[in-house]
Amino acid sequence: MSTQKSTCAILADRHTVLAERVRDLLEADFRTVYVVADAPSLREGTQRLAPALIVLDLSLESSDCSRLLREIPELSPASRVIVLSVHDEAAVARMALESGAQGVVLKRTIGSDFLHAVSAVLRGERYVSADFELADSTP
Repeated sequence: MSTQKSTCAILADRHTVLAERVRDLLEADFRTVYVVADAPSLREGTQRLAPALIVLDLSLESSDCSRLLREIPELSPASRVIVLSVHDEAAVARMALESGAQGVVLKRTIGSDFLHAVSAVLRGERYVSADFELADSTP
């Protein structure tokens, strides 16, 4: 990323240890990183703050993550979204991308993939952890 820090990012994750690790990574590139632990807080923060980046744990909204992802552009059209997932099935990555995420990173590959995903997504590109093996079916 550039040497100039973006304004803010929102990290939506209920898992404290992982959230701290991801927040530490984000703080290198964002002036402020807000951490929320539920979907209502994410919706409110997204609408109020219009963050450059939202990092969303797929397990945050167990009832309908797809719907939550589709709501984000209505709340903040310029926000880019990276989904974190423990599930490496191609269908999970496809669902996230088709629902509006620009990136999908496996939690087990955060150390090697996450900062690459942030850079790519903020440049307007899509990023999917290689372990998803989406082949030619990526939307």
